[in-house]
Amino acid sequence: MLYLDESAAAPVRREVLEAMWPHLTGYANPSSVHEPGAAASRALETARAEVARHLNARPAEIIFTSGGTESDNAAVKGIALADPRGRHVLISALEHPAVSESAAWLGRLDYEVETVPVDAAGVVTPEALAAKLRTDTTLVSIHYANNEVGTVQDVAALAALCAEHRVPFHTDAVQAAGTLPLAVQELGVSAMSLAGHKLGTPKGTGVLYLRRRTPFEPLIHGGGQQRDLRSGTENVAGAVGMATALGLAAETDVRELARRRDDFIDAVLARVPGAQLTGHRTRRLAGHASFVLPGRSGESVLLDLERQGIFCSSGSACAAGSSEPSPALRAMGYSDEVAQTAVRFSFGDSVTPQDLSRAAAALPTGP
Repeated sequence: MLYLDESAAAPVRREVLEAMWPHLTGYANPSSVHEPGAAASRALETARAEVARHLNARPAEIIFTSGGTESDNAAVKGIALADPRGRHVLISALEHPAVSESAAWLGRLDYEVETVPVDAAGVVTPEALAAKLRTDTTLVSIHYANNEVGTVQDVAALAALCAEHRVPFHTDAVQAAGTLPLAVQELGVSAMSLAGHKLGTPKGTGVLYLRRRTPFEPLIHGGGQQRDLRSGTENVAGAVGMATALGLAAETDVRELARRRDDFIDAVLARVPGAQLTGHRTRRLAGHASFVLPGRSGESVLLDLERQGIFCSSGSACAAGSSEPSPALRAMGYSDEVAQTAVRFSFGDSVTPQDLSRAAAALPTGP
């Protein structure tokens, strides 16, 4: 099997499982005052400090969640609801449904939600954002890197623009983690979402970085865990796994991974007549290559590849089962017909150049 769908979920890493194992078999509640509970609490806070170190943040700014979707929901809704200055929210045209649907929910509460356009490569320019900012803008949420087309945004420039206008800036960095810098001080973000299963943890763990003093209304109420910002008994094993996975991700040779990506892109474009790369040619995730194949069915291409033991996707896994063309590709100017021919390959550094050559050679050259 050749698995090329890591933008949906990466293989679970053995080192992560080994780090998690003592806390999967341990059962004490980290809020309990007895010694087993205290031991669980120490493990939790050690993981929090380790995650904070990787993000150049303070431990108190790290909130453990159930994944990227919860982190996005908490950031978008929690920051907007807590800011009394206005009811105007901006998101990009390419946001993950966890962001766009959270914004739509705010719209049902009489917030005004506007979309910042992107160019043909999926880039949000500072000029496009500046044209939408208003005195009553209460939140801007623009992803760091896109899951479907791999385009990377200049988050530092966009966040700096928002800071000039005193507007909180949230970025969904779920796809960026592992290959792009995550130091929040340098990025200048108010909030950032991460998901463990993109980094090699089991599904069900995530992180929300929330800069101190950022107005925030918690969405989950209860026993007051995590400084009242996200109540509920914490997933100690998941937190330990997240900290371990971030440490392992820091060892990735991103330049080598990008070189393999570029060679693969060149091979696909040379082999398949009419194939077009989607997203930015160079400002893209290191292990991400996405195409439209006009005249072919994206789903039929996936089935052809699967018969050869190669597994990839047609775009966002969160849109699985939908027959509608990708809203992201539509926003980038692709017709519905062409958008439905999309194919995405995403991979980590365990995928070899020979693996990628095999995948390119397996693509059909005719209708």
